[in-house]
Amino acid sequence: MALTIYANTGSQDSALGSFGVEFTEINVDNDEIIFSAGSDVVKDGEPIPSDSDLNQAGVFLDGTEQIVDKYFLADVSDDELKEIHLMGNQNKRYVLAFDFDAATATEPVFEAWDDSDLDTVTSTTLGSGTPSSSFYRGVTTTDALPGADWTGKRLAGSSDNHFLYLNNENGPLTGAATLYANLKLIYPATLTSGVSDNIVFVVKYATN
Repeated sequence: MALTIYANTGSQDSALGSFGVEFTEINVDNDEIIFSAGSDVVKDGEPIPSDSDLNQAGVFLDGTEQIVDKYFLADVSDDELKEIHLMGNQNKRYVLAFDFDAATATEPVFEAWDDSDLDTVTSTTLGSGTPSSSFYRGVTTTDALPGADWTGKRLAGSSDNHFLYLNNENGPLTGAATLYANLKLIYPATLTSGVSDNIVFVVKYATN
């Protein structure tokens, strides 16, 4: 069986495959999700920016909690930033799509880790080893909208309550299905200096 992951890079909050909806397939080996305040060069349709450009477009820390409002897919095959317009602190459902072409033996889960070894969560944005302090929030939207100013779960590793059950804890998939989630990044008021992490998001599941 196969899993294909998509980001909604349009403005219409409708399911994968709906007429007029613009989903872009994510190349899980090369593409990245960028969290940013945006700028003249870090915006939809621009070439993938340099590290210097990304630093210049970072979120300004002013001693208050900052909810990041710009999210981009760095589409390496097109060398282009594609804004994920519906991602973040919005009551939007069809943002990240996880398209399974067959049944699974376990329920798919969505996790965040330091790197592809999938064994540590020591990055600053993952809570510096304390999952309950992670900056990343996630919410499963497979069955419903998340609600305005949704809380979600703090994502960090595989410890209880710090990952997403993509099928809303309804168990393994019984056939082909598309599951959905939304993400946001919140910098706490206590963060006083800039940080740049390259964490890994992963979907885990077993096959029959």
